[in-house]
Amino acid sequence: MAVGQINAFLGNTLYLLRRSIEMGGFPEELYEILSHPKRILTVYIPVRMDNGKIVVFEGYRVQHNDALGPYKGGIRFHPEVTLADDIALATLMTLKNSLAGIPYGGAKGAVRVDPKRLSQRELEELSRGYARAVAPLIGDVVDIPAPDVGTNSQIMAWMVDELSKIKGYNVPGAFTAKPPELWGNPVREYSTGLGVAVSAVGIAKILWGSAEGKTVAVQGLGNVGRWAAYWLERMGLKVVAVSEINGTLYKKDGLSVAEFVEKGRTLRGPDLLNELSKHNGVAPLPDSNAIFGVDADILVPAAMENVITEENVGRVKAKVIVEGANGPTTPEAEAELYRRGAVVVPDILANAGGVVMSYLEWVENLSWSFWDEEETRRRLERIMTENMKRIYQRWIQEKGWTMRDAALVIAVERVYKAMKARGWI
Repeated sequence: MAVGQINAFLGNTLYLLRRSIEMGGFPEELYEILSHPKRILTVYIPVRMDNGKIVVFEGYRVQHNDALGPYKGGIRFHPEVTLADDIALATLMTLKNSLAGIPYGGAKGAVRVDPKRLSQRELEELSRGYARAVAPLIGDVVDIPAPDVGTNSQIMAWMVDELSKIKGYNVPGAFTAKPPELWGNPVREYSTGLGVAVSAVGIAKILWGSAEGKTVAVQGLGNVGRWAAYWLERMGLKVVAVSEINGTLYKKDGLSVAEFVEKGRTLRGPDLLNELSKHNGVAPLPDSNAIFGVDADILVPAAMENVITEENVGRVKAKVIVEGANGPTTPEAEAELYRRGAVVVPDILANAGGVVMSYLEWVENLSWSFWDEEETRRRLERIMTENMKRIYQRWIQEKGWTMRDAALVIAVERVYKAMKARGWI
């Protein structure tokens, strides 16, 4: 890979990959292979804008590794995305899918665009144009895209319709996280948050024997955080604090987040925080960062990356941190947490509910059969719970490792064994 292609994100990802390979004792040549994607497609998509002018948008589809099965990864619409970002994300998807124990390799797609600046018609034309451009490389047994930042179930609906037109028949399994009306599954809306809750319950049972009555603080009330809070309460835990960009709320005997989520499914972020603030006995805390100092058994950072740092880790009282967001804990802060006896359940495990749900939807689509919501949840919970147990057992076997170390080595090991069995290495 040319040096000019590597940015900080990709550099950090490759460092993580190399470190995992070294810790697991795998051969150096494994890094040589996995540090390069198998295939990169760059596409240019012309869109006639509402003003009559044509604008050409640049896009990518990076297919990193398919030793374990078809490529799988989201499509990102973002104005600052780069090819290096897409390579890093595809590499991480290989590891995430491997760790989840599902039969997928890793891929990622992107278009450099701000979707908020497009009209609905322009967005549909761009989405269909991307599907046409990558059509030769995707399909239900080849590469199965899903939504990512800036895309959603409607965009997946346009794309699966466009690919179906090209193929001449319906291809429901070629994209996942579609609307329920178009071969999707309703669990997808809250699957990532549900997976975070299942991970929190799983580690609580392992460490304390039970999760019942344990207290939780949730940072961020977007799609992941609000559904994590909802399911944590439904599973018998007590959400005592939540935060958003506009502040933190605390209530010692629980905030009843689930009640508000059920009443207003569209409420999230600052709007949900405002509704919760009207509860009797709710105490507003000084600012959004006050969440880290709340006296709770479990902390769920579910907003942004790098929010638990060297500067604020001393405030964290929770004994368990369950990462709902991607990369919310810096390496320095994580080392300090472990030094104090805390445990960090890493993002690659805790927030994998979305891709596990994508796998379940794909299985439904391939067989043209459909499970009800309750059955789907049971399947997702079983996969997440078994993954937690497997990673915990590996972690306690290795002196000086973190759970993240164990998770990444397990992920690399599964890819390595598949490549070795195939004769690739």
